[in-house]
Amino acid sequence: MRDFSYSRAVSADQARQAAIQSGAMLLAGGTTLLDLAKCGVFQPEAVIDITHLPGLSDIEMDAAGARIGALTKMGEVADHPAIRTNFPAVSESLLLAASAQLRNMATIGGNLLQRTRCPYFRDPATFLACNKRSPGSGCSAIGGVTRNHAVLGTSDACIASYPGDLAVALVAFDATVDLGGREVAVDDFFLLPRDRPDRETVIEPGEMIAGIVIPASPAAKNSTYLKVRDRQSYEFAAASAAVGLELEEDGRTVRDIRVALGGVATKPWRARAVEQALVGKAIDAASVEKASRLAMEGAVSHGANRYKIELAPRVVARAILQMGGLA
Repeated sequence: MRDFSYSRAVSADQARQAAIQSGAMLLAGGTTLLDLAKCGVFQPEAVIDITHLPGLSDIEMDAAGARIGALTKMGEVADHPAIRTNFPAVSESLLLAASAQLRNMATIGGNLLQRTRCPYFRDPATFLACNKRSPGSGCSAIGGVTRNHAVLGTSDACIASYPGDLAVALVAFDATVDLGGREVAVDDFFLLPRDRPDRETVIEPGEMIAGIVIPASPAAKNSTYLKVRDRQSYEFAAASAAVGLELEEDGRTVRDIRVALGGVATKPWRARAVEQALVGKAIDAASVEKASRLAMEGAVSHGANRYKIELAPRVVARAILQMGGLA
């Protein structure tokens, strides 16, 4: 890690202006920035501490939904009684995302901006070709060890999977990101790699995340986050699903359903084809399993990650059946 200057911002406007400078980076919880600086992916010239900015660490709830400040800690959101009651999938996604120590340090805004765990991206000393680090250099992962890489939303330039859990739940329930001067749907906040894998979000110079807004809905209140991984703790998803379900008064017919996938795509992935196949239909194991296979429309495997194409629909089906009381 090379030397860098350090300053503490006293206002959001000051932080935004400072972050425009070449080589400047914002510091909140630091769990991503410091990690990537140590392995040489980030080489900041200036670090701007925003941890003490006022008004960005609050959780506000009303009938319309929740607003969560960008500097709120993951653990605070996961344990908040109103979040657990009205958005259980959001709480569960955070509880399954990291260790308790990290959840007590990492912020909500930082969590959304975490970078891929692709080993080729995170080892610049060994793998020079990485379009996320150096646009146009190539993708070492394609043709390499691909077990943890994406099968949806990939391109010839990048197959790195998005590692986060929280964003998957946020995409399922139509949350928006407050960037200070504009709000963007979380689904639109993240970009597909296409030919510019280095550009992962729509954040422009001079912008930073101020908070997230999650609309209330019956589906969000009856929701879950199911995560399948190689071990039970401190591991990223092989496949995950955030599912919310609202049934008609008969208790069988789907009025509203939300489905989003994690661990299998280059960004949090909304499975709208699954939703459309089930809305207005009576829920049963056969129909759910058939619809869940639509989650993998357009999937492309690269050898060792082929298993995700079979695994993800099973995770989706299990989560839906669990919410429908049929698991």
